[in-house]
This record gives sequence, C-alpha cells and structure tokens, in this order.
Amino acid sequence: MKLYEKYVVPRILNFSCGLKPIQYQRKKVVHLAEGEILEVGIGSGLNLPYYETSRVKKIWGLDPSEELHDMAKKVASGLDLNVEFLLSGAEEIPLLDGSVDTALVTYTLCSIPEVEEAIKEIKRVIKPGGTMIFCEHGTAPDANTRKWQDRVNPYWKKISGGCNMNRDIPNLIESAGFSISQMETMYLPSTPKILGYNYWGSALTIHGNE
Repeated sequence: MKLYEKYVVPRILNFSCGLKPIQYQRKKVVHLAEGEILEVGIGSGLNLPYYETSRVKKIWGLDPSEELHDMAKKVASGLDLNVEFLLSGAEEIPLLDGSVDTALVTYTLCSIPEVEEAIKEIKRVIKPGGTMIFCEHGTAPDANTRKWQDRVNPYWKKISGGCNMNRDIPNLIESAGFSISQMETMYLPSTPKILGYNYWGSALTIHGNE
C-alpha cells in the first residue's frame, strides 16, 4: 500500500485534478491570490499557470509528497513566479505567525487527515485582515446524494489518497475562526454527483475570537 500511495496516487491525483471541469474552477479563484501567498496542497502545480504574476510577491508551496513536489517544480521552472516549496503537511505549517497575505486552498481540505487543525494553522500564518481563497468539493445539499457519499466514502478514500467526498467545507472553515465573505456553489458538469458538489469563495480571518 505504501508503494501505491507513494508512486501511483500522485499520478492519479495529477490526472483527476487536472480534468477540464476542475481546471475551469481553478481559473475562477487562483488569480485572486496576491502578495505573499501560501498555497496549501500545491500538489503537482496545477494552479501555478493561473496566478496573476503582477499580483504575486512570493508563493510558498506546501505539500507532504516529494513526488508531487517534483512535478510542481517542473511547472514552476517555466513560469515567472517566485515559488519556494515546503515539504510538510498542513497540520504544522513551517511559517511564522501572520506571515502571508493570502492562503490558497484548492481540492485539498478533502484529503488532509487532521483537517480542523490544518485550517487553524492556515489561519495562524495569515496576516490580520488577510484572506483564505478556497475551491473545494464536499457534502452535497440533497439527501440522496449525501446518503451515497456517506456509503461510498470509506472505500473511496482508501484508493484516492485519503480524499473524503462528504466533508462540510463551509462549517470546517468557519469553525476554525474564519468568516466566509463570499461563496458560490454548484455541481460540476461531467462529474459524478457524489464527487462534484463544489464550494468556492473567500474567507477572512477573525483574530479577535481566538
């Protein structure tokens, strides 16, 4: 299983997260990131081409997978971006408090093992008044789809690098001390409903509630 997770899962993720409906979602949000940016779960670098280079001072690319880092470095080498890679999970981010202007999280909160701790860590490293931009899939609004998400999820996450299809993304974000300032939702086209309900938008830090 370790060989599967180390060598096969990164390639599955690169393919599945690069499908056209998901790439279209990335285009909606990545260009909004600015300043000093932490990209949580940079993966194979699928977001990198969509940054607005004139708005970016530096990108910290966080991911625990060496194999995905290698893929992302190849993408970054062909772009006019200042990217520094951090080989780490999101539960302990190796950055100082209040050190980034924007955190970007796309199709990542589904697979972080200790996701509540990770979102608190993301909040910790964002400057007061900074923003988390997110685009994620998660629990669906209709009961029948949620039922099937709950049934399939235990098996799905075993073959998909720990991806959970039924996490309540808005609740997770707000429970960590963010205030969602803007959010849109939809089922992605050409995508199975149990995997295709998307949330995207931005959330502000609430440092006074710690």
